[in-house]
Amino acid sequence: MPDLSRAAERADGACAPPSPEIAAILERALAGEILRRDDGVRLIGCSPRDMGAVRAAACAIRDRGRGRTVSFSPKVFIPLTRLCRDACGYCTFRTTPGSDPALYMTPDQVLDVARKGERLGCTEALFTLGERPEQRFPEARAWLTRRGYRSTLAYLRDMAALVLAETALWPHVNPGTLSEAEMASLKDVSASMGLMLETTSERLCGPGGPHEHAPSKHPRARLHTLETAGRLRVAFTTGLLLGIGETPEERVDTLLAIRDAHDRWGHVQEVIVQNFRAKPRTPMGSAAEPGVDEVVRAAAVARLVLGPTINIQVPPNLTANGYPVYLTAGINDWGGVSPVTIDFVNPEAPWPGIAALAARTVEAGLTLRARLPVYPEYLLYRPEYIPPSLRAGLRAAADKDGYVKGGFGSHAAAGS
Repeated sequence: MPDLSRAAERADGACAPPSPEIAAILERALAGEILRRDDGVRLIGCSPRDMGAVRAAACAIRDRGRGRTVSFSPKVFIPLTRLCRDACGYCTFRTTPGSDPALYMTPDQVLDVARKGERLGCTEALFTLGERPEQRFPEARAWLTRRGYRSTLAYLRDMAALVLAETALWPHVNPGTLSEAEMASLKDVSASMGLMLETTSERLCGPGGPHEHAPSKHPRARLHTLETAGRLRVAFTTGLLLGIGETPEERVDTLLAIRDAHDRWGHVQEVIVQNFRAKPRTPMGSAAEPGVDEVVRAAAVARLVLGPTINIQVPPNLTANGYPVYLTAGINDWGGVSPVTIDFVNPEAPWPGIAALAARTVEAGLTLRARLPVYPEYLLYRPEYIPPSLRAGLRAAADKDGYVKGGFGSHAAAGS
């Protein structure tokens, strides 16, 4: 077991040992014990003096379970539709028929983006879209009906199948909350799926809250989708959104809800710790954004609460040049990074260049490797979480360790 005072000194240059209460929690975490809610609350609220030891313990647990490799997914971002029945207090992704008369991307547009990514060696097609826009906008219903579709999800299924058939990219779909039948219909055309839990705070759905006008953001609805993914054995991404009004204790509750679901089903392949970014001309446009230290604290507590084997990501584009510090909080993934498309959810935040991302990761003493939308351990050891129709192709696209065969750019090199 590492000496906590020495580990803290290595983490941030502070020589002071942690307080006895925090030291006891960290020693139990390092011994492999499952932390309780009150442990997580104490850690997330600990003093700045204790944070060096908290970060060091998170890194030690990360190294034990994930090694010294940090992954990323080379992707293209396909915003199939930005229409949405919900209206969150912080969102600029959402459009309306008046502001976005195209309503949906066409098949040709989807393929154009996917092929550009393919030429540059991307392996993931991230489909992001608004929640059930046809329920709110008659224009969306009419657009779908003219093309023979009853729902946005049915159109999504065909577009994911199109990308699978016509390119070397693998779809990862984020379509919002799903019933069991809806998720099952998407499963065989999706390497993986995702839905940010964001928060388990029902309080934020009340009057004046960021989710007041967003019924799909109610924690019960999102937890139901998380459970459904487990029952259907879908390799799933979820996470929490920091800074939308939740308390530190509610952040711990969100992490515990994710842990509970994963303990039942084993399907949560990735947990994202994402910081809110204030957007002009939104109800939360003047809200304070979480600082880097706050994100570091949440990421380190996520590692300690969730344990050594879970993949924990912080998006690097949301902190610009300061993102390498998150490696000192025990994360092991940078998420999807695109050499082709912007982050349509946070368009003000450009992706770091992949060469720069690799350099910053190496400077921290770790190695950057490209992964597929399905994490290596699911490809190699848990094939039941991958649709049978996609298993052979995904396995052939991976090397012996489960990462992208040949590394980032291999598809582009093979086609040149």
